Formats: sequence, structure tokens, C-alpha cells
Amino acid sequence: MNIQEFLGFMGKVKIYDLTQPLSVHTPPWPSYIPLSVQYFKRIAGAHMGQGANGQVITMSHHVGTHIDGEIHFHACGRSIGQVPIEEWIGPGVVVDISDEVGDYDLYSPEMLMKKADIRKGDILIINTGYHRYAWDQPDCDEVRYFVKHPGPGPEFHKWALKMKLKWIGVDCGSADHPMNTIIRDWHPKPFVEAEKKLKERYGKEWDEMFPQEEYYQVMHLKLFPKRLVHAENIGGDIDKLSNKRTWIGLFPLRALEFESSQCRIIAMEPPE
Repeated sequence: MNIQEFLGFMGKVKIYDLTQPLSVHTPPWPSYIPLSVQYFKRIAGAHMGQGANGQVITMSHHVGTHIDGEIHFHACGRSIGQVPIEEWIGPGVVVDISDEVGDYDLYSPEMLMKKADIRKGDILIINTGYHRYAWDQPDCDEVRYFVKHPGPGPEFHKWALKMKLKWIGVDCGSADHPMNTIIRDWHPKPFVEAEKKLKERYGKEWDEMFPQEEYYQVMHLKLFPKRLVHAENIGGDIDKLSNKRTWIGLFPLRALEFESSQCRIIAMEPPE
């Protein structure tokens, strides 16, 4: 393919935006700093026409669609700006399991693999269906979005490493199950509900199935030192790519000190 053919082909590529809108109303991860926007000047210093407007923003990195970096949980890892752009871009798949999971449920590698063609080295994005409870949706439910979303089963993190996934993305508050995070302590009533559901389905108590010394924040603590990180709060056009292989790109700020970063995530699909 010559350059003109390539440019012509790319001009017909369909682009999907998998990014959640960002606003002062976007809820951060519980306890983190939300977005604040302030003008420090409005049409100031005008000369021969309108002057410039300028803003200052304040927020934590964990607001809206963002990528958790290695040093978010692994101090000896790479910062966001130290990761080559090639590691954020590549072939991948958006796996839709929204018809199989509900509040507090677990997903497994087998559940994902029966839905879509997942290959070694892929970027894997998981559509749990919980983006429909995000702040910008008609059925917005912050508690359900952050506290009750499905999460990975006991073997998922081991499988992810075996598959040498490039990075993982989820359409909910965390790549960890909420009951394997501090949310378990902050919301004791939902934990009782989650454990009851686990007992009914698997016949085990939560700490029996997920010993906390091994599974607390497992997707962060066990995977980040292995350079397998994840993006959270994915949304946008995610439902248009259910179980499709595509080319995926994640674009964080190239900031050498950032432990994580807001980002834009897109998927590209070839023309028919």
C-alpha cells in the first residue's frame, strides 16, 4: 500500500470515542479531589480587539476516563510520561458481558473468551454495562456505579498476565471488584449484600473466596509491578463496538511526574 492508498484508507476509517465527558459534575473516585475550573482572566488586556480568556483547573487524576499508571501503586514503576506511546496503542477487543453480569457479580476469563476473539498482547476493554449508571447518563446512579459494579473473579489477574495484555479498560469505577477495595469498609451494607449473593452462587464467604492479603486491590497491587495497568470510567461509544476487534488508542498527558492521567481513548474500525 502506497502513501496515497494509505491516506485514502484512513480517511474512511470509523472512529469511536470511548471517553466519558469531563465536567465539574463528574464524580471522582470516592475521597479523591473532583474537577474545579476557575477563570483567572476574562478578555483581559485587550488590544485592538478581544483579549484572551484563561483558566486554572484543579483535580486529582482519577476523575472521569483516566489511566492508572504504574507508580499509582508501585513507587518503583514508570510514571505516565515515561511510558512509550507505542504501549498505549494497538490491536484489541471490546468485550460486552453486560447481559451476563449484574450487581456485585464476578466475571471470568472464560466468560470473556466465549464472547469475543481475545488474543495475546491485546488491549482488552470490558463492557460490564455499568457505564449506563455514569454521571452523564439518564439512569445515573453513583452508588451503583462505584459500589456495586461487577469485578474480576479469583483467577482473572493471573490470566491477564498469561495473556500479556497491553492494558485493560473497564466501563465502571474500578478494575478491581469494589468489595476488594476500601469501599468494602466505607459501605458495609453493600458488603453484606455482596457476600450474601456470593454465598448463594458459590457457597463461600467473601474472605474465603478472596483472602484479603492476596486479593485486596489485586488488579493494582499485583499487576502494576508487571507493567499491566488499566483505564477506568470508559464510556462514550462503547456499546457500538460490542465484541469487535479493533485498533485502540489511549492518549494520556506526557507528564514525567504523573502517577496517572486523564486521557482520551478512541477505537478505529476499518471501512466496510
